[in-house]
Amino acid sequence: MKVAVLMSGGVDSSVSCLLLKEQGYEVEGLTMINWDPAVGEKAARVAAGIGVKHSIVDLRKEFKEQVVDYFCSSYQSTCTPNPCVECNRWIKFGALLEIARNRGYDMVATGHYARIHYHEASGRYHLLKGTDPSRDQSYFLYRLTQEQLAHILFPLGEMTKKQVRQLAARYGLAVAEEPDSQEICFINGDYREFLREQGVALQPGEIVNMQGEVLGRHRGLTHYTIGQRKGLGISAGKPVFVVGMDPAANRLIVDDEYHLFRKELVSVDNNWIGIADLEQPLAVEAKIRSAARPAQAVIEKINNDQVRVNFQEPQRAITPGQSVVFYQGDLVIGGGRII
Repeated sequence: MKVAVLMSGGVDSSVSCLLLKEQGYEVEGLTMINWDPAVGEKAARVAAGIGVKHSIVDLRKEFKEQVVDYFCSSYQSTCTPNPCVECNRWIKFGALLEIARNRGYDMVATGHYARIHYHEASGRYHLLKGTDPSRDQSYFLYRLTQEQLAHILFPLGEMTKKQVRQLAARYGLAVAEEPDSQEICFINGDYREFLREQGVALQPGEIVNMQGEVLGRHRGLTHYTIGQRKGLGISAGKPVFVVGMDPAANRLIVDDEYHLFRKELVSVDNNWIGIADLEQPLAVEAKIRSAARPAQAVIEKINNDQVRVNFQEPQRAITPGQSVVFYQGDLVIGGGRII
């Protein structure tokens, strides 16, 4: 079987390539240039050290359109984006998977900490959490389709990060002790400076409480996020937190922390993996951000596009634009975008 390993030059994708080669697959390294061309040179050196072919694909145009533009427009509409989800959906397992398939490769592999199993009874591919809970990346993969899952391998799904680094050191890979990559690969430094460079307007306006009383001025709504306490630049006589935004009036809304807790949200742009469709209310564990603990909830359809999530316990700082992902144990049921 021919496998194209999507290599970034980091330890995870490098060890994935190494493992598949050792297992007897016909392996080639494939690197996308999405922002920094230096990534291709680094990955090429690692591939040469492992002894596999390597090629580079320039996807800067597609990445700009599908990920960077989405990132900027989300902030402009006062939503908090999730660029890794969109990159996985459209670039890594979209454009790059299509290129690999057109080149005659049966599968693509990455260094994600997640697992894929084919479920005979339902005839569906299941996406499961990685076995190392501290590294699990299934949250960022909930948008994958059945067609995509059918052509993906995650060699590290059963491993811990410590085991991966040990294996890299054992085989003498130079990347064995490299630090983990930053969360947003196309931003070095402050994301607000990046937004300014991309032409996103940062219009100052009023900071108000939930009664509409003006407490000060903000520097532009993109400087803030739901749940934020520090850096507000006001003296309210008590601790206050960002509890909402009013983009129409360009107002930042702050108030007591208890206003941050909600038992319900609505998601759109939903995708289903563990089930074919949501036909009736379903008990799940839901995560409202990647680092959040799964919380007991019941999900039900409002209409063809919207899903209501009712939590057993109130959740803090539910943030529009972020993803909510539904699980049953290790199985990813699906997920959507919070509105």
